[in-house]
Amino acid sequence: MDMPVAAAGTAPLVAGGGASGLDSDVIIETRNLSKTYRDFWGRQKVQALKALDLEIRRGEIFGLLGPNGSGKTTTIKLILGLLFPTSGRALVFDKDASDVAKNERIGYLPEESYLYKFLNAEETLDFYGRLFDMPASLRRQRVDELIEQVGLNRARRRQLKEYSKGMTRRIGLAQALINDPELIVLDEPTTGLDPIGTRQMKDMILKLREQGKTVLMCSHLLADVQDVCDRIAILYQGELKELGRVDRLLTVQDVTQIQVRGLSDQAQREVRQVIERSGGKLLSMANPTTTLEDLFLKIVQDSEAHPGRRAREGE
Repeated sequence: MDMPVAAAGTAPLVAGGGASGLDSDVIIETRNLSKTYRDFWGRQKVQALKALDLEIRRGEIFGLLGPNGSGKTTTIKLILGLLFPTSGRALVFDKDASDVAKNERIGYLPEESYLYKFLNAEETLDFYGRLFDMPASLRRQRVDELIEQVGLNRARRRQLKEYSKGMTRRIGLAQALINDPELIVLDEPTTGLDPIGTRQMKDMILKLREQGKTVLMCSHLLADVQDVCDRIAILYQGELKELGRVDRLLTVQDVTQIQVRGLSDQAQREVRQVIERSGGKLLSMANPTTTLEDLFLKIVQDSEAHPGRRAREGE
């Protein structure tokens, strides 16, 4: 029986039968992936994505960043098979993105969750569990687990029309997890949330990684991405401009920062030479880091000044 991918706010994506496990640690791979939107007459209207080469690995939280119109949403839709590429390929679980058999292993939370407002949390999750043809006993178990996981126990029988924005995002995340997916795609997961709700959402995303899930997260809130992502890709005007681990990208390589305790003024002036003989304790010695906001703005400014530069991981 065909089964859909869980997607809050979109029509279910139909997926085929069971899929076998992967030998590769690469969950998502794009090869020269490009997308051009055309007008009614077939003329090129905008090139939304230009030759994207990307790999997302099992068990990592990967952040996709960029200003509006940079190609983030187009990339997600191509990966989910909601759009067809103009050229290049997107592979998910070693299958072409257009192969619906992959979708039973994916959970998707779009930016806007268009859920059935007259249903409560239990009914919503039960409904999506039925779309995956889950047995009744398994549905009840998953519903209880997910409501507990997203912290909606007290509101489990309230209609969704009474939910706040934060509660709606939580039930949307629970709905995206109903099929216990290996890959979770989150589009602006913290949008509209207050600071407490944002922290709780980020904690839930980190717990998904602890469970061995792979998370692709699209956001324009740089602090959120900096807090949870292992690696990031920054897109600008449809091109990949930067790619790598967050800690490496934010490290200021040509500056060394030293923190010590208990040194005299003289020892502070001599730094390294007097730390041991003055009895001071070296607390840390490392390169300081910048912020993701500063890195992002620098990349955008450099891209405008020098268009056409492509990113390669490890640069």
